Amino acid sequence: MSGGRPIRVILAILVAWTAARQLEVGPAHDALSGPLFGKVAYWTVIVGASLLVLWRARAARGPERWGWGLIGTGALLWSLADVYWTLFLAEQAEIPVPSVSDAGYLAMYPLVAAGLIVLLRAQVRRVSRALWVDGFTAALAVGSLSAAVVMETVWDTLGGNVAGVSTNLAYPIGDLVLLGVVIAVWAVRGWQVDRTWALLGAAIIAFWVADSSYLVTVANDTYTYPSAFDGGWTACIVLFALAAWQYPSQAAARQDPGAVRLTAWPAAFATLGLSVLVAAALLGLNPVAVALAALSLLAVLLRLVVSLRDNATMLKASRAEAHTDALTGLRNRRALMRDLDERLESGRPSVLALFDLDGFKAYNDAFGHPAGDALLARLGRKLAAYAARDGDAYRMGGDEFCVLLDAGASDVQVRTAAAALAESGDGFAVRASYGSVALPVETAEAGEALRLVDQRMYARKNSGRTSARRQSTDVLLRALSERDPNLGDHLSGVAILAEAVAQRLGLGEDAVEQVRHAAALHDVGKMAIPDAILNKPGPLDDAEWAFIRRHTLIGERIVAAAPALQTVSLLVRSSHERWDGAGYPDALTADDIPLGARIVSVCDSFDAMTGDRPYRAGMDDETALTELQRCAGTQFDPAVVDAFAQEWAARVATAVLV
Repeated sequence: MSGGRPIRVILAILVAWTAARQLEVGPAHDALSGPLFGKVAYWTVIVGASLLVLWRARAARGPERWGWGLIGTGALLWSLADVYWTLFLAEQAEIPVPSVSDAGYLAMYPLVAAGLIVLLRAQVRRVSRALWVDGFTAALAVGSLSAAVVMETVWDTLGGNVAGVSTNLAYPIGDLVLLGVVIAVWAVRGWQVDRTWALLGAAIIAFWVADSSYLVTVANDTYTYPSAFDGGWTACIVLFALAAWQYPSQAAARQDPGAVRLTAWPAAFATLGLSVLVAAALLGLNPVAVALAALSLLAVLLRLVVSLRDNATMLKASRAEAHTDALTGLRNRRALMRDLDERLESGRPSVLALFDLDGFKAYNDAFGHPAGDALLARLGRKLAAYAARDGDAYRMGGDEFCVLLDAGASDVQVRTAAAALAESGDGFAVRASYGSVALPVETAEAGEALRLVDQRMYARKNSGRTSARRQSTDVLLRALSERDPNLGDHLSGVAILAEAVAQRLGLGEDAVEQVRHAAALHDVGKMAIPDAILNKPGPLDDAEWAFIRRHTLIGERIVAAAPALQTVSLLVRSSHERWDGAGYPDALTADDIPLGARIVSVCDSFDAMTGDRPYRAGMDDETALTELQRCAGTQFDPAVVDAFAQEWAARVATAVLV
């Protein structure tokens, strides 16, 4: 902060002078004798202190500059008004009311109040509604006390012209406003008062004591100069300067005020307001004190309403948080147990399915935990979008998900939900093993239901892990990916589509698995095709086409070399046959083509049409789907095309919901 040591020296001199002058009050005091405590010294102190506040405003930035500028301007106008009063009005037999000095004195009140509010807004960005109400309550309660002490006497002495009455009333009202503002600021800051705000509060209180004492003694015609409270006005201006030049290191760090402080102070001010009302009933206080005290109690009621609403909001949020998975936004295990108990208690038929991701650990290890979290969030949204039609989705923790579906959910629907938890790309494939149980047919107890689905899910997972068919497929897919990463991605995409279409057509579990492996391996024979033909940028000639048509036979021989894939090799051989008999290698027609091969053909053609090639850009999905439907009955099995269209529509709807 600019100023440094010289400012501190000046402030120390001002404080010492103010204290010394106050000690001189009494019979030995002569305000006009000598230069040390004479008029000029007094004017120098109050005007100099005001200018120090304005200097601080010049050194400040942003809203604080305006805050200190308003306070400094108010202090300077009050000081100049006091200089004028001392020079021109003090010796008059009858002082006019209002006067020029009154204008300067009264201008301080709104300027300082506005400066305090601006400083508060500069330092405290967000304030809870409860603290605002606490500040309002404190200001009203203190104002009612001030009105009871000061205005009770002033009220009875009002008389004369309207301007004079208004001027005399303006002083106690201004005191009420300033005192109320500073107390309210303390409340809004959570009763955390650093040195700056402590000095500002002390300045306002000193001014209020001096002003109140002066008004009461003048009203009672007992004022004599000098009086014990005269130094309060000087102290106020000097304390303004001292508060303005507090260094950041001297400011108290803001901490959580704690429940005791946040409740004790509002309770104290509410008690103060109530006490003023009781005194008004017994002693007959003035209307201003009664009104302010009554308003303070209304503010207490408002605080109660605000607290109840805030507590209800926090309770609702905490309940939602307690039943929500933070990563995916799905309901969590606690929510599942609650929903399970409700369904079982009502006897409502349901299907509970548990899913565990296969390949997720490898994905996490390869791409890192942030990517793994992002994948879980994506899969969670897909599962939620699917389950929203017939029930609810949950994340149990880790890579385990769950759905609770309404009665009527078939195994096909559960498998489709599992398909929503599948994602593949360059170098990875994540799928879901699952187990399901019918409620309350198989069990009517939540814990037993979870035990059953967990047991069935892990049985399926372990079966898949030990499957020779799966192991052989994975080896061949790895070889394909090493040979041509783009071809590996294409086959992975076709496998996911083919599995879903097979499930939609109602094939058994083993048949679905055969279709998935056949789709993944249907182009494995292309490993024997030269790159010059595979990646040729233009159309192929007849000799090159003859070479290409051999890849299904080569693929059959490669796949059949694994005993576990014998049945799959037959589907690979027929994957490029056509419904009308114009395919290869055997020119089979219609139902003579194995159903699995017909499914692979449709899914392969769609993926090929939508994918980019060296010699053309891929079609959009709608155009490719229209082409499949146009060729149904010639190139493709119409029933398979219909099932594919239904599956694709369901996936598009899920993507839109996500």
